[in-house]
Amino acid sequence: MSHPSSPRVAELTLRGLILGVLITLVFTAANVYLGLKVGLTFASSIPAAVISMAVLSVFRNSSILENNIVQTVASAAGTLSSIIFVLPGLVIVGWWTGFPFWTSFLICLAGGTMGVLFTIPLRRALVTHSDLPYPEGLAAAEVLKVGAGVRDDGTPADPAEAREGLLAVVLGTLASAAMAVVTAMQLAAANIAKFFKLGAGGTSVDMSFSLALMGAGHLVGLSVGLAGLLGVIIGWGVAVPWLTAAMPNPALGFEAHVTDIWRHQVRFIGAGAIAVAAIWTLIKLARPVLGGLVDTIASARARSAGGADVDRDISGGWIAALTLVCLAIIAWVIVDFARGAGLG
Repeated sequence: MSHPSSPRVAELTLRGLILGVLITLVFTAANVYLGLKVGLTFASSIPAAVISMAVLSVFRNSSILENNIVQTVASAAGTLSSIIFVLPGLVIVGWWTGFPFWTSFLICLAGGTMGVLFTIPLRRALVTHSDLPYPEGLAAAEVLKVGAGVRDDGTPADPAEAREGLLAVVLGTLASAAMAVVTAMQLAAANIAKFFKLGAGGTSVDMSFSLALMGAGHLVGLSVGLAGLLGVIIGWGVAVPWLTAAMPNPALGFEAHVTDIWRHQVRFIGAGAIAVAAIWTLIKLARPVLGGLVDTIASARARSAGGADVDRDISGGWIAALTLVCLAIIAWVIVDFARGAGLG
């Protein structure tokens, strides 16, 4: 039985791609800055949806699908910027003395493309057939629905809401820039650090005020913020005082000893927690991935019967071909890296 095809609506447009690329450039730079500063990046879907909604509302023939493409392109800013947690490791261990452009570009290209390909079978397993809440995705969807002029109850949305969202982004940018100027001119302190005794050991409290971090905290949510706070309490409230008391070093001053314990002992506890979480996540994803692959194959077989445009996946042939291309690029990068490092 065939299904009636949905009306053709402008989705992948040149203006949408240009807008998505421009937003991606800005948010990637912001994410790289925050990642290098505090080790935390934020997802850019919601602010990208707000900006896209405001800009594309100028055009009469814009659609929610076009807005969705823009925010999807811009969402790469929150993921691609995570390369700052990988490539600098090659410099730290001494394999690289810089960041060769083409090698770094190919790593990002192949890794990013394979990540997109992995989401195709994962979509049905973790989104369509899952009860996971995805609060940020739901918020981005609500923003897109406002941009389309429709709310959940079917009533028309106020077009002024789009411009208000863009105005909030602009005002936030100006406020953050003003705060940066004030702290750079030393009219206000950017951070306050205090080392003090805690029992037989010592620890430190380092407090800073940053509008950028406030915005990042709003985007990542309360649970991530509480996880970070718990890590601070465990690290600086428990581990550092205990280790400074258990491993005294008279050759170092008090502040230097506390900093040395954190840098060479406590920091690796967090790295171990991240590694365990990554392995556990991979184990939990094994079954959903297999189920998603089965659903993708079934969807491809049913496509000939005529399915809705909003529920189509890229064909398995394209997925396999693009995966092979990415694997070939990765293989070439590995061989080139091994030769440059004198390993092959």
